[in-house]
Amino acid sequence: MPTSQPLGASAPWVELATTADDWKHADPTLLGTTLVSLHLIRAFEEAVLELVSKGLVHGPAHSSIGQEGGAVASALALRASDQINGSHRAHHQFLAKALHYLHPGGMALSAPVSDDTQALLQRTLAEIMGLAQGFCRGRGGSMHLRWAEAGVLGTNAIVGGGVPMAAGAAWAHRRAGEGDVAVTYFGDGAVNIGSVLETMNLAAAWKLPLCFFIENNRYAVSTEVSEVTADSRLSSRGLAFGIPAWKVDGMDPLAVHCAMTDAVSHMREGKGPTVIEADVYRFYHQNGPLPGSAFGYRSRDEEGIWRERDPLDRIAREMIELGQASTAQVEAVRAAAVEAMTEATAALVETAADKPAIRQSLWPSADFRDAHIRGDLSELEDARYVEQDQYAGRLEPRRFVDSVADVMHRRMSQDERIVVMGEDVHRLKGGTNGATRGLSEDFPDRCLGTPISENAFVGLGGGIAMDGRYRPVIEFMYPDFMWVAADQVFNQIAKARHMFGGDGTMPLVLRTKVAMGTGYGSQHSMDPAGIFATSPGWRIVAPSTPYDYVGLMNSALRCDDPVLVIEHTDLYTRRFEAPNDDLDYCIPLGSARVVRPGRAVTVLTYLSMVERCCRAAEDLGVDAEVIDLRSLDRAGIDWPTIEASIRRTNNVLVVEQGSIGTAYGGLLGDEIQRRFMDWLDQPVQRVHGGEASPSISKVLERAACADIEEVQAGLRAVMAAQGRPVD
Repeated sequence: MPTSQPLGASAPWVELATTADDWKHADPTLLGTTLVSLHLIRAFEEAVLELVSKGLVHGPAHSSIGQEGGAVASALALRASDQINGSHRAHHQFLAKALHYLHPGGMALSAPVSDDTQALLQRTLAEIMGLAQGFCRGRGGSMHLRWAEAGVLGTNAIVGGGVPMAAGAAWAHRRAGEGDVAVTYFGDGAVNIGSVLETMNLAAAWKLPLCFFIENNRYAVSTEVSEVTADSRLSSRGLAFGIPAWKVDGMDPLAVHCAMTDAVSHMREGKGPTVIEADVYRFYHQNGPLPGSAFGYRSRDEEGIWRERDPLDRIAREMIELGQASTAQVEAVRAAAVEAMTEATAALVETAADKPAIRQSLWPSADFRDAHIRGDLSELEDARYVEQDQYAGRLEPRRFVDSVADVMHRRMSQDERIVVMGEDVHRLKGGTNGATRGLSEDFPDRCLGTPISENAFVGLGGGIAMDGRYRPVIEFMYPDFMWVAADQVFNQIAKARHMFGGDGTMPLVLRTKVAMGTGYGSQHSMDPAGIFATSPGWRIVAPSTPYDYVGLMNSALRCDDPVLVIEHTDLYTRRFEAPNDDLDYCIPLGSARVVRPGRAVTVLTYLSMVERCCRAAEDLGVDAEVIDLRSLDRAGIDWPTIEASIRRTNNVLVVEQGSIGTAYGGLLGDEIQRRFMDWLDQPVQRVHGGEASPSISKVLERAACADIEEVQAGLRAVMAAQGRPVD
């Protein structure tokens, strides 16, 4: 018979509760500050719901009434340089951290609303109403609140979406070595999100000072937590990753503060992440001013039981019993908070008319619509731009992939802010293709092999970039993996700069390779250019030579926007004339290169198809002008170079290797016809792969991808339409 032996967890898991003695010995300033903060946040949330009922809030308003105790008590255990983020229900978290930032020494019952507190309340309310004076200039609304100065990284409308970003902030704190921590707040629904669990694993493996703070309010919209998970004690998740966890009554603010104090001490000592589960209750529905019982998923009796445990009443009762406050003082704090919100609302709403309305002068201007999608590249003003035909240094034959590794080594040796991460980048003598050769040996603390969890590590990279002290370079082993990390790539990293009103930058480089022709099949072979080009926020470069790669990578690493750098396995082992010593020049983002002059047709292409297009034109004897686009994002298309060529040739052929379904050429061809219709003798022609993704079979893979034969066919078609057929 087999034997069995119980196994113990590698981390402690405790339920923490306060006693009367804890309250007796609690710092009176802490309790008074907690009481004032709770009443300010409660009055704020009530004012928001009142505005919702009048139709003055456009979009959702996820109030936190009932669960303010967890946010306030936890925030009071932090310092100004600590950082937090949260999810869609985060007014209370934002205000708790901001109030503590404004009043690090505490808040007095006798003067609960200072001038800077009043300004905070009004500016936060303005953001929720979508007004220009808001923290994100009206772009964020209720769900996207950011105040970097106060340590609020930015709240998030995607459930669990902000958790990897907080891990990035925690990594930056650990790297800086100043003892700061990060806290990511999320609800019971997010506990089952893959990005949350991936981030728990990564944070534990790397010992990041990150607190996973779970506000267990029992309902994800209307779905009760026990319906969707077998163990509704959500802090148990920490045990699977070796993370110490605390379960606490979130309606008891002192208990939450004690748990957070223990967790912060653990993290500041360099022991890694923590989990806190606070049992709380939202008194209202997921969104809006009605209780959950109005929608039938909760009973009035249940709501009544939880309302009797209101954290505002608990803290007031304890302070009155301890002789630290009177009923009259508590009522005065409440009245002052309500009056503050009346004043804040009056500053934003015109009440003289028959129907209350937002003051028209407070709306953001419509021409602000596209501002801050990306930066203005002023950070590259002092760059030394040198094209290959102007290069005065020595060139010698070198493999493309060696230049990839060399320029990164050069930059990391000169800039300690750069950190490289991805799967196997620290092993195999430079990852799976040698592109990170030598980095782990010379920069072991900045060349980081990650778990196979793209959503977590690319999001962590986004958090590092938003922190601003470091510049992450993320490698996706294959571009198809972007779908695994799509939330972080497109919802978070791409949108952050615009979504938060231009507050902050996103200096992140994402490297990946097109592997068509290598036999890796449908899930490892795509060209990502067409997908990324449809996502506002990303810059995209696609170098076809090692010289261009060095210059474009140098520009990407100076850029304050996220930059996708696309490589191609076809080019990796080929030898080109490339620099071996001077690796410090740049090539402008948004600059195409005329590779082959001609007057019969303009051929627009990139990556490995540049050489194929030149060869096809030579073989057919077509006077084609081949342009290497190099920059592929909407803001980076070099229209002056393209226009000058079209005015000479009056014909355009767009060439790419990949599938028509995700093709870049559709976007480019449409825009060309809109801009230059009067100069075109015929519609824009295109060369691309088939509809299907490449298959494993060599024959089917070749049929799925465009190659020189398809380019030749495209050139013949263009010339035939001109009445100049090619033999």
